[in-house]
Amino acid sequence: MSDNNAGQKSNVRWWVLFTVIVGTFLGRLDQTVVNLALPKIIGDFGVNISNAAWVSTAYILANAVFVPVWGKLGDTAGRKRIYLIGFVGFIVASGLCAIAWNLTSMIVFRVIQGFAVSADYPTAMAIIAVTFSNAKERAQALGIWSGAFAVASVFGPLIGGPIIDHFSWRAVFFINIPLGIFGLVLALRYISESVGEKRNVKFDWWGSITLGVTLFALTLVLDQGQTWGWLSLASIFWYALTVIFAIIFYRVETRQSEPIINLGFFKIGTFVNTLINNFIVFMALIGAIFLIPIFAETFLGYNATQTGYLFIPLAVALMAASPLGGMLIGRVKPSYVIFVSTLVAGLGMFLLSYIDPRSTALDIIIPLCVLSFGLGFGMAQRTNLVAVAVPKEDIGEASAILALVRNISGAFGVAIFSTILSTKISSNVITISKNSVIHSVRPQLVRQFIALIELKAQVSSYAFVFKTAAGLIFFGAFAAFLIRVPKEAITHEHHVIAE
Repeated sequence: MSDNNAGQKSNVRWWVLFTVIVGTFLGRLDQTVVNLALPKIIGDFGVNISNAAWVSTAYILANAVFVPVWGKLGDTAGRKRIYLIGFVGFIVASGLCAIAWNLTSMIVFRVIQGFAVSADYPTAMAIIAVTFSNAKERAQALGIWSGAFAVASVFGPLIGGPIIDHFSWRAVFFINIPLGIFGLVLALRYISESVGEKRNVKFDWWGSITLGVTLFALTLVLDQGQTWGWLSLASIFWYALTVIFAIIFYRVETRQSEPIINLGFFKIGTFVNTLINNFIVFMALIGAIFLIPIFAETFLGYNATQTGYLFIPLAVALMAASPLGGMLIGRVKPSYVIFVSTLVAGLGMFLLSYIDPRSTALDIIIPLCVLSFGLGFGMAQRTNLVAVAVPKEDIGEASAILALVRNISGAFGVAIFSTILSTKISSNVITISKNSVIHSVRPQLVRQFIALIELKAQVSSYAFVFKTAAGLIFFGAFAAFLIRVPKEAITHEHHVIAE
């Protein structure tokens, strides 16, 4: 009988994991799918591209700003309660987005949706951490869940394209309702309530407000900076606002007994160095996913659906690597696993620098698979280290910071990669033009000459960006050796890691 009960408890643990994966997958998927729907939304609402971009920006901003708040509330008010509130809000907001009648209503509903979905990540990670008491199982579960977070970024274009083509952009939001209800039922059935120990009900409102303004300003300028100009007055204003409110936030938090973010976390070397590695690898992943579709559709003539197919092997490699890396928990020193995995990811990024207009699909798929396998192999270790570096009652706050770092790293990746690309193209056009000569004045040949210069400038610029990104990842690999797990952490029940 006891064996039967143990088996049932084991099954429940994995059902809990599946439940939070559904929620995380839906939230992340929605962020990427909606970008594909923008052209249709522009046509229906009669707006320009610049205005329509706020449909995505509003979601990103709301998500980034409220993640720390939900993480704190989960630890104090109850993780299951906050998770369910977020899920219900996501379902309702999805329905509102589906019936939006103009751009203003859509942006308002997307803010609500981003606000609701931001409750998922910090509470989901904390729920997994308290559900899996065995350290190895917890690490594997966190790795699989983190893999789902990344895979959703890949599947967005693949799933969204056919839905939009065969139905309408509204179907992208309507489909969230039945899927969301399914996830909600699972959550009600399998997730148990938990709170952080030694918590009171006092909430840090001033810290939340100042952090919210800081994150809003930073995310906004990263999202819009290239459009405005990185040194424009608008960008400089938001840079200044970010710095000013970051300073105010720091001063507020040092005086709080229950701060929205425990600044003491940043005195923990394991925590900080793991966040740095997470930032670098997720910046590379999101940056690569951003640039590859542009390259494939511009130079290889692929349509959106064909481009989506390129990412299927990437998703498979990521999902396969995450649990494999988790199996090494307790057997191999975490810094070694993270070093090797990040090094492999850097190799994949470097291989992407060899693609050109003559490349086949396989020439893109193989480097992407190497990149994603490397990222996935270290995923369990990265996520688990954040969980074990802090006291168990603070896991919700720590996971909120991890979510924040991953969100902002993606924004940095897109901003930096796209800026380097556009700057390098302009530079290459000038350089190649100076070193090129045409011995003809025939208009047709001149046009071909100019087109070839632009083609060479763009292709070589992509190569430069991928090599630069690879160098950054290699730096992140060697930085993994800075990660140290305190020996005293091993003595705690939830801190079992090979040292």
